[in-house]
Amino acid sequence: MQASQQLKKVKTVRRASPRQRAIAALISLAVFGSFAGFGLAGHYQVDMGRWLGYCGFKQRYGLPCPTCGMTTATLAFSQGRILEAFYIQPAAAFLCSLMVVAAFLCFFVAVFGIYFSLFDRLVSEVKIRHVIVALVVIIAAGWAVTLARALAATQE
Repeated sequence: MQASQQLKKVKTVRRASPRQRAIAALISLAVFGSFAGFGLAGHYQVDMGRWLGYCGFKQRYGLPCPTCGMTTATLAFSQGRILEAFYIQPAAAFLCSLMVVAAFLCFFVAVFGIYFSLFDRLVSEVKIRHVIVALVVIIAAGWAVTLARALAATQE
């Protein structure tokens, strides 16, 4: 068999460079730190509306905006009430779940130095417009659920 006919074996795992490990550590610390901050804010019952502002859309029209409930769902998620977070705002809970998975993978890369080739492929093939479209679809789906729930509550 000639060399050109042999299949190239692609490595799925390799050693992470010190730069990759540092970036992974920063990402995991940022995500876990933000969840810890939200968890502490929920534990000490901090009024997040005062810090982040109240929803003007809801105050004006009486209906939830596309991101209504995201802060409350993130607070519930960070306190371990995951099902409640999905009930409050499904989009926020789904995005929090994605962030936890990403933070765990980054933590794994930072601590053990194992870098998955899937990351390179993901970064090279996924364009920013794909990420934006995915976020719009996720937020629109979450808004549809919260809007339907709000409209059903006004009908009763």
